[in-house]
Amino acid sequence: MNIDDWKSQIKRGTLEFCILLMIRQTPSYGYEMISTLEKYPIMAAKENTIYPLLRRLLKEDFISSSWQESTEGLPPRKYYSITDKGREYLSMMFAEWDNLLVAINELKGE
Repeated sequence: MNIDDWKSQIKRGTLEFCILLMIRQTPSYGYEMISTLEKYPIMAAKENTIYPLLRRLLKEDFISSSWQESTEGLPPRKYYSITDKGREYLSMMFAEWDNLLVAINELKGE
């Protein structure tokens, strides 16, 4: 396994967490999320990764969506918001993330 494979595995496991983190306070549309993730190269993801993930999160009722008209004359955009169920799920993810970091730091000897 090379480092790119390892980074891909990390991304796959944390992308859902990142999406929920991004929309927990401010609803966002898909392309906006993709652009935000591009600021963090290890988390950068393409449309063919983000949109299926959003559809699954919608199906599981962790997020909701609504169409909003653009003020700049652009076509309407589908905005995603976190639901109460999604907030509960995110809270559990935070706890597990903290447990993971503690374990890693202990293994590193810190």
